[in-house]
Amino acid sequence: MIASVHRCQVYLVNAAAPPTISTMSTAPPPSGVSPEPIASPEAAVESSAIAKLFAVLLAGEYAAFYRLIDESRMAPDVRSKIAIARMAASEIGHFDILAEQIAAHGLDPAAAVERYRSVFDQYHQVTTPKTWYEALVKAYVGDGLAADFYTEAAGALPADAQAVVASVMAETSNSRFAREQVAAAVAANPSLRSPLTLWGRRLLGEAVTHAQWVLAAEEEVADLLFAGTASLQGVASFFDTIAEEHGKRMSDLGLG
Repeated sequence: MIASVHRCQVYLVNAAAPPTISTMSTAPPPSGVSPEPIASPEAAVESSAIAKLFAVLLAGEYAAFYRLIDESRMAPDVRSKIAIARMAASEIGHFDILAEQIAAHGLDPAAAVERYRSVFDQYHQVTTPKTWYEALVKAYVGDGLAADFYTEAAGALPADAQAVVASVMAETSNSRFAREQVAAAVAANPSLRSPLTLWGRRLLGEAVTHAQWVLAAEEEVADLLFAGTASLQGVASFFDTIAEEHGKRMSDLGLG
């Protein structure tokens, strides 16, 4: 079922128009940070693609931080608010790692966020939870989808960029509390299962659609991730893997 829902999302022709992605600023990086030397045209293309990929991820971390803060208002108790705060803190940790790398590539991190924030803002606008349990599912699923994207993308990157991804991935377990709360709630009240399952599928579909918009707008990033494969086949395989992992995660929640 998850896979079939996913395939309906791939290359949507009737979806709402994607948000505009602005031109990347060429403002100089913070003082004391110098761009890395470029050895060849090929290396320049790869470096530019990696910088843009990191910029997309940076904007995602930025958006995730503020959305977690907003959605934490639905938390029913102090313990839950603290757990959400820990998740938000980890997003800022990821942001700082990526911002340092973007500056090293000669780009302004703030401009990078501005370039892609409309995509993430639109995603969060269409996936705003209405209940605490929807917020928990979104937190757990969103954290997992981000981790899956990092994992899948890492395989296409050179060793130094893989190391950056690994350092970000080193702290992606702060959403476990959400899994425990949702699983316990569904076990105690089975009527929650159906609506939360549909909610989880919607989160996946919207995430895939918005990711495709970014890839369509950034050919360098798409070429970096899917080099050596037929583009349609490579993209489909990429998102199929993410959908499969999403299905496993939904099962962990007692959904699916």
